[in-house]
Amino acid sequence: MYKNLRRRPGVVLAAVAVAQFAVALDLSVVNVALPAIRAALGFAPRDLSWIVHVYALTLGGFLLLGGRACDLYGRRRLFVLGLVVFGMCSLAGGVAQAPWQLIAARAGQGLGAAAATPATLAMLTTTFPEGPQRVRALGVWSGVNAAGGALGVLAGGLLTQYAGWRWVMLINLPIVAVALALVRAGMPAEARPARRERLDVLGAVLATGGVGLLVTGVVRTDAQGWDSSATWTMLVAGAVLLAGFVVRESRATAPLLRLGLLRSRWVVGANVLVFFSTAGQFASFYFVSLYMQQVLGMGAAATGAAFLPFSMSLIAGTLVATRVTAARTPRTSLVPGALLAAAGLTWFAFSSPDGGFLTDVLGPCIITGFGVGLVIAPIVAAATTGVAPHEAGMASGLMNSSRQLGGCIGLAALATIAAHRTGTATDPAAINDGYTLGLAVAAALFVLAAVVAISVLPRRQAVTPAPQHVTPARNQLEGTPS
Repeated sequence: MYKNLRRRPGVVLAAVAVAQFAVALDLSVVNVALPAIRAALGFAPRDLSWIVHVYALTLGGFLLLGGRACDLYGRRRLFVLGLVVFGMCSLAGGVAQAPWQLIAARAGQGLGAAAATPATLAMLTTTFPEGPQRVRALGVWSGVNAAGGALGVLAGGLLTQYAGWRWVMLINLPIVAVALALVRAGMPAEARPARRERLDVLGAVLATGGVGLLVTGVVRTDAQGWDSSATWTMLVAGAVLLAGFVVRESRATAPLLRLGLLRSRWVVGANVLVFFSTAGQFASFYFVSLYMQQVLGMGAAATGAAFLPFSMSLIAGTLVATRVTAARTPRTSLVPGALLAAAGLTWFAFSSPDGGFLTDVLGPCIITGFGVGLVIAPIVAAATTGVAPHEAGMASGLMNSSRQLGGCIGLAALATIAAHRTGTATDPAAINDGYTLGLAVAAALFVLAAVVAISVLPRRQAVTPAPQHVTPARNQLEGTPS
């Protein structure tokens, strides 16, 4: 499908890294700007959270569709299309004059990101051969993805305080422009396939609707609660649609997700592991950020700057994990990384309401960040190990869906646990009790991730199947399943 003669792998990697940084940045960059946005556009308090949730909803709901579309219609095409949509909606959000306009722009950003994100991983897995080169490339992708989320807090605080809240949206425009220029220079246009399969529209509707209802049901527990009939109606409806999706994919000639892919222990283990680890990671960002602001009394910009040690240690962990995984297997880095992250979050769980940054934040940040870096780099390599090139987008979409669901469900569940512990109290000691409980549960999730890595992931590397000139839907995954 690709004209490989003019492809420049280093430039492709740079384009993918820049694009993924923007996608990850937008998961957290608006958080600190929410009070300023509310004052400027007149958001009702109950609607303000949708600025964050609608991005996660559309991103998580359309990832499987985006992953399969990039396999069928071309990675580069979906990458460019997704970034253009993402950039245009960022501009629309930056000039929004009413709440509905900003919400619509954030939804469009999520849709563009859902097309671009699977394409970034698929471009890497088809550009770099399996082995040390691919591991290093995926390590860069993972590090940039995590750093974007962590630095989003810092960027949001600085932009809101010194440039205005609109720049948390407009900052994406130069980033998107750089990514588009790089991909044009490094990756030639794809030849149109001689035979184009139809996208599984029914499967896409079932998957998108099921994931969307699950995410919506979970993220709205902040207003409705877990005991609400509306919450459980959405969760049950989402589960029913996903069950219908499984039945549909078992019978489809060109499935959105080939169920045979789930016979690989690498794919299954990596997706379960990324669910638990992302749930713990997202929750830790949330609780530590609130601890610094509401318990220690730090400002928005100072809180963002306080995440720099976490970001730096995360990058260091990613570099180490990339070297280890290139020489051995993803499992070698995943197990100690998950346990180290659990240790750092356990330290966080002993934070004091009378503490300070140096005594209660800096040390746990460094340990947790390094452990998370050891985990996130090899997870991507594990999720695509043994996957045929023509199913790279499918595997990427599945992994990113697991990541998004883990983050949304984990954060909502742990926030509810923390709120139940705090109750109606408003003093720093009671608030701190809720946050530390949430951080302790986040540590337990990383322990579960380590158990999955030990018990499910194979000890030996699988072999990627050679490309097959047969219908992808009927192509069976080759390689070692156990």
